[in-house]
Amino acid sequence: MRIERMVEYVEMARQFFTGADLDYRGEHVTAVDMQAVPAAVQLGGPRIMIGGGGPRVLGVAGRLADIVSINFNNASGKIGADGVGSGTAAGTADKIEWIKAGAGDRFDQIELEIAAYFTTVTDDGAAATQAMATGLGLAADELALHPHALIGSVEHIVEAMLERRERYGISYVTVGAKVLEDFAPVVAALAGN
Repeated sequence: MRIERMVEYVEMARQFFTGADLDYRGEHVTAVDMQAVPAAVQLGGPRIMIGGGGPRVLGVAGRLADIVSINFNNASGKIGADGVGSGTAAGTADKIEWIKAGAGDRFDQIELEIAAYFTTVTDDGAAATQAMATGLGLAADELALHPHALIGSVEHIVEAMLERRERYGISYVTVGAKVLEDFAPVVAALAGN
């Protein structure tokens, strides 16, 4: 029911952003004779991001969103080893296919985002990867290729991000506030790429 409600909210928002009076009648959301004010500043309204980690949400995101955020599959209801395990290279490739299936012909218009939850800028990437992998219950080589992980030197992280953009089409990467200063040289190195 939550996904159906989200779909209706997005459909209603898209109608609102056209500037026409709103007449949306869904099963969960209704807005009748509502004036679309204030008008959206940008044509079509702000870009809409939908994120998830399961086939249903990612299919809907592919169909409706401007930006799709690829996340862990937390169907268990908690963040844990299963969710982290769903974000491996193979798991992410599956998620891209779910997005493509939902998007159809509009896939090339979608921006893909991923959060690099496991980010450490260090000159000893091997040791940092091993330590983090042990804590997550993953093999070090699996974590090294994990799309939600960016661990290593500035140069290594830049190469990893460019490779992942080529492989998956991910062009929007989010890192946590705690690593922003350490990550700034990565952003500078990627400027213009």
